[in-house]
Amino acid sequence: MTSPNVLLIGGTRFIGFHAVQRLVDLGCDVTLFHRGETEPDGLPSVRHLHGNRAEILEHRTDFERVAPEVVLDMMPLTRAQAVDTMMAFSGIAGRLVGISSHDVYLAYDILRGKEQLSPVSTPMDEEAPLRSKRYPYRDTVEEDSPLFDYDKIPVEHTYLADPDLSGSILRLPAVYGPGDYQHRPFPYLKRMVDGRPAILIDGAAAAWRWSRCFVENVADAIALVVTDDRARGRVYNVAEPRALTESEWILAIADQVGWAGEIIALPSDRLPEHLRDDLDFSQSLEVDTSRIRAELDYAERVPFVEAMRRTVEWELANMPDELPPHRFDYAAEDDALPDLTLGI
Repeated sequence: MTSPNVLLIGGTRFIGFHAVQRLVDLGCDVTLFHRGETEPDGLPSVRHLHGNRAEILEHRTDFERVAPEVVLDMMPLTRAQAVDTMMAFSGIAGRLVGISSHDVYLAYDILRGKEQLSPVSTPMDEEAPLRSKRYPYRDTVEEDSPLFDYDKIPVEHTYLADPDLSGSILRLPAVYGPGDYQHRPFPYLKRMVDGRPAILIDGAAAAWRWSRCFVENVADAIALVVTDDRARGRVYNVAEPRALTESEWILAIADQVGWAGEIIALPSDRLPEHLRDDLDFSQSLEVDTSRIRAELDYAERVPFVEAMRRTVEWELANMPDELPPHRFDYAAEDDALPDLTLGI
């Protein structure tokens, strides 16, 4: 393991914030290339280059001056972005680390009903089948949306294709913890704080598994890949060793706030409309993380219970100002309560 000169594309929000802190702790010389719109309190003292990613090729002279050994791309969304990034750092950097997602797997499209196939066996290792259909969000966003051309699969292929600028890929799960702008525990935590006697969920979702990971542990995995040359040319799943069921996830949140209500699993057609998801919960999104643990000696530094404590503490202090009204209709949930027949 070394302490290389690292340039991050992004790095000022959530996962990137924690990754910067971990790299600095490991003695790396860190530079951030970002728009300059977000520089949160507590960000370590590092070098900043301000610029728009769409104009990254215009900053090649700046990158030559920094001379990074490793480039860490925190948010590559499209193949075009990946190609421009490769061109911007070709002949300058020695390695490029790209952050990808578990949404590259075929299981993701089966879950979303985009493929009418039998469920893929889980947990999935890095060789599990990938989506055959590209651009997973084109049917849900406008053409001018940054997600219209989003697809991590061609990003991965681009970053692994050039032997002179070798790539490494981390496929991340659902990440939670301080700074999470998606507030992943919030829908359940809000109901607990509001004193709801029961939380209703889809019966099929109760046993559904989704790989997750605490943000500081994700940052550790990222830092390992950045600083360990054994990661050259490799793809790694990152997640906790065991994916919780949805019921177990709710209980883990409840343990932190002392909520003693009931989790009620109902058939989808008996749930209030706002709690129904058009998902095939027979397909879990659970991955195998043996590779990064065996090859790079990765292990969680923050235990799960402590991770949940920190997460819930931050969520309680940073509850969203505006609630999504289509997800919180307590009157409809109350109407469903007298018909309960199944509790978990």
